[in-house]
Amino acid sequence: MRYLVDNFSEILAITRTHLYLALTPLLFGLVIAIPAGAVIRRIPWLRRITVAAASLAYTVPSLALFVIIPPLVGISAIDPWNVIIALTIYSTALLVIAVPVALDSVPAAVVDAADAVGFGPLRRTLTVDMPLAIPVFVSNLRVVVVTNIAMVSVGALIGVGGLGKLFTQGYQRDYPDEIVAGIIVTLALALLFDRLVYLLGRWATPWTRADDRARRGASA
Repeated sequence: MRYLVDNFSEILAITRTHLYLALTPLLFGLVIAIPAGAVIRRIPWLRRITVAAASLAYTVPSLALFVIIPPLVGISAIDPWNVIIALTIYSTALLVIAVPVALDSVPAAVVDAADAVGFGPLRRTLTVDMPLAIPVFVSNLRVVVVTNIAMVSVGALIGVGGLGKLFTQGYQRDYPDEIVAGIIVTLALALLFDRLVYLLGRWATPWTRADDRARRGASA
């Protein structure tokens, strides 16, 4: 804890870099995975292929991606975009599987009712399916957020900034306090953003809060 206090400004700067490297890929993954997941859900054979490809992509070690990506896209190995692209691949792989699963959770009766009143596929997906799928989707999104925050640290092995810098420097200097500081801050960020995503999901689904209040009233 003493190291955290003595080096607070430096750790704060590293933390900002860490969050940039963790959250930017998440945003890119959401932009890609939400429309892609909605489309592949309607095509069984494409869904099977996509799930298999996404699962395969997620098994590729991050260090291998850090080596493969630079020559493919024409960037330096220590360019922050190396980490961003790699984590975007991982984020998209997880989210493109999560979106169809979340949409599958929408009650069939609600889907039938939307179809009966004349909702087209796109309108129903945007105004009925996606809002009702939020609780299930958010549970998967929380996993992706925490995973990204943890995986950014690996970027320190190729010289990209982030809290992983505290791990590599602490190991090189044989300074455990620096390593412990990195663990504490990384864990705190993961817990904080996990809670923020949970609260965002609760805010976006007010009917779930009403259901909880009704259940508590009934039990009382």
